[in-house]
Amino acid sequence: MRRYRAAIAAVSTTTLITAGALAAVTVSSSPAYASTALGSNWYASAPYDMPLDNNPPDLTQVLAATGEKAYVLAFVLAENGTTCAPAWDGGSSPVSSSDAVASQISALRAVGGDVAVSFGGYNGTKLGQVCGSAAATAAAEQQVINAYGLHAIDLDLEEPEYENTTAIAYELGAAQILQANNPGIYISVTIPGTTSGTGWFGEQLLDEAKSLGFTPNSFTIMPFDGGFSGASSQISALESFNSILTSTFGWSSATAYAHEGVSSMNGRTDSAEYFYQTDFQSVLTWAESVGLGRYSFWAVNRDRECNPPDNNGTLSGTCSSVTQNSWDFTKYDAEFAGATPPVTSSPTTSSPSASASASPSASASASATATSGGGGSCATAWSSTSSYSSGNEVSYNGHDWTANQWNYNEVPGGASGAWNDDGAC
Repeated sequence: MRRYRAAIAAVSTTTLITAGALAAVTVSSSPAYASTALGSNWYASAPYDMPLDNNPPDLTQVLAATGEKAYVLAFVLAENGTTCAPAWDGGSSPVSSSDAVASQISALRAVGGDVAVSFGGYNGTKLGQVCGSAAATAAAEQQVINAYGLHAIDLDLEEPEYENTTAIAYELGAAQILQANNPGIYISVTIPGTTSGTGWFGEQLLDEAKSLGFTPNSFTIMPFDGGFSGASSQISALESFNSILTSTFGWSSATAYAHEGVSSMNGRTDSAEYFYQTDFQSVLTWAESVGLGRYSFWAVNRDRECNPPDNNGTLSGTCSSVTQNSWDFTKYDAEFAGATPPVTSSPTTSSPSASASASPSASASASATATSGGGGSCATAWSSTSSYSSGNEVSYNGHDWTANQWNYNEVPGGASGAWNDDGAC
């Protein structure tokens, strides 16, 4: 579980990254295993998931149920809190191409998905705090990119690292190095949000990025745990953050929105705010209207209903504390990426505020099961503009086909293997 607070104090140091530092990191040309990169729309839509804690879900099943292909795995920290080497969670599980996380990544990639890895989070000691330089921080993070063949990373810069300007300079400098040494890599920088957009330390971080000449794919704020109430307060904070970005970098509002992101928290937050499915839909609709660059949330581990649904008014790391179907909130990320999630019926039970708990809308023609072609007739014709769930039946080129996974624009009989041939019809 992570929690965020607005920054309230100031520290003053600035570290610049030189061309020599950029050259100091050696990049392996043969990562442990590689994959084909997804489109950046998927990495921009990826929700967070803890692969080793909080009852990790099977992401292949989440993909099949929602259509969301990408996930941000959290969090990589400094090993044992003291060593400039990457490790999972509290720093006790060293990153390896053959570790428990690698097997989860392989399984997800086998069904067409992919992951980013997030460095940081609220708890534990971060690499930027112990590595001693931007180049050393980059070298440690490059180990993770190589181990998992990554195409995307996230820097989740929070306390206490967030308040340490030297550590932040190392993290941003490292990201700049990685951006140069891994062409095409997707990089997001995620920071605490406030009702004014972000706090003093957030603005200082943006100033550091400007001084380095570093521009990630997205600067993302987390508008929760800071006096927020519903979607309107989050949208207001995002609009304020847009003004901060335009002022800092001299961008137009549209350019700033294209480099801006939101990472929300589903259901009950640490400070007892509540964000329902309708809140996610409202922020999504607004985000799409302004061309927001990223739409994410914390966390897939929590995208399940508790028992009882309101969890007796308490917080959980494994369920949302609101009435929902499993993976309701992840479907909004899939919609942001441009997919049409499979249809799920609305929750049958209700919490005190469950009137707001409707599932994402989707096109019935895109996800309903086609009629089976019995008696020699063919099933409904396959459509390149529809999405299909496992078990859906279609006809194509005189044969009936059954989907064995969620898919979109995957031609029956094609190389993806998303369809089973049921024979001539």
